[in-house]
Amino acid sequence: MELALTDAEAAMLEHAIDFAKTEVAPNAQKWEEERRQPIEALKAASRAGLAGLEVPESLGGSALRFRLKARVAEEIARHCFAFSFSMINHMGLAGKIARDAPADIQKRYLPEMLAGEAIGCTALSEPQAGSDFAAITTSAKKVSGGWVLNGEKAWITNAAHADLMFLYAQTDPAAGWRGVAGFLIDAREEGVTRVPPFEIMGGHAIGVGGFKLTDHFVPDIRQMSEPGDGFKAAMAGVNAARSYVATMCCGMTEAAITLAAKYASERAAFGGHIADFQGLRWQLADAQTDIEAARLLAYRAVLAVEDGTAAELPAAHAKKFAARMADTHLARAMQVMGAAGLRREYPIGRQIACARIANYVDGTTEIQNERIARALFKKAQGE
Repeated sequence: MELALTDAEAAMLEHAIDFAKTEVAPNAQKWEEERRQPIEALKAASRAGLAGLEVPESLGGSALRFRLKARVAEEIARHCFAFSFSMINHMGLAGKIARDAPADIQKRYLPEMLAGEAIGCTALSEPQAGSDFAAITTSAKKVSGGWVLNGEKAWITNAAHADLMFLYAQTDPAAGWRGVAGFLIDAREEGVTRVPPFEIMGGHAIGVGGFKLTDHFVPDIRQMSEPGDGFKAAMAGVNAARSYVATMCCGMTEAAITLAAKYASERAAFGGHIADFQGLRWQLADAQTDIEAARLLAYRAVLAVEDGTAAELPAAHAKKFAARMADTHLARAMQVMGAAGLRREYPIGRQIACARIANYVDGTTEIQNERIARALFKKAQGE
């Protein structure tokens, strides 16, 4: 299955592939060794037009469809899953501002985002609230002309360098999820403190970290989701994210399997090449089949998100299967290469770390199972 693209979308995808080959592939290992987020590459990707895929042409973007965003994420992830996830998060906030913000806010922030002069992120998780989103405690208190926010956000992609964030806060703890609203925060303003980037096992290009807000004032014009609507917006955003994370797992794993097949075809052993052994060949064949299956699930979810149809279950199935698939077959790709797979000149080690990341971001694999099981039992009970 292929996602049909317009000529403009196909041209932009080729542009993104070229960018990934020239800017991401040669540098991804260096970024990991330096344990940092490559802000210079994020800026370059923005200047190359990748930040504005979902932004209307009238606002400086390309006005292209969600399917292209998912395909761009997949192709960049072939070279660096972590950078792809970072770029897509920046792109996502630009698209959200273009869709939902008042004209004055669009004019203020979109030009600097599209130029890479301001990096975006989404601030949902907290130190004690991740998948249990309704349990967030960051508070928003209404005051004259706006809101005062207090709290802490954690595990935020791009937090290492983000200037702007779409942040979810609780306006009424007694209301539960119905009290959650969404705000556009400028991290350069008073009352916002950046938490140092987290030290993690790999995937440092995502720039994961957090923010603390202390009596931070947000004007009314930057409240982008009303209480109750914020939770719904977050869930819709999560479905989209689960869909493109699934495509990213496909791209990353396919790149590793292709590398392993090439290595096996060239590695001499026992009077031939290790690719001559049927057991090894079949391991890679099984991996390719699972990649194809994961891609089908992922593209189905992408189309559901794009069409505005029920996407929760397709996205849950896609992310669950693709993340598990990446976990399994990246390890097998390394095994095919033997100890050589451990060498820094090959990307599989950092790809394995990123497969672990894929199992956590935008809802753990266990949360996907809960979504799937809930629908399964509702159907069984005739609801």
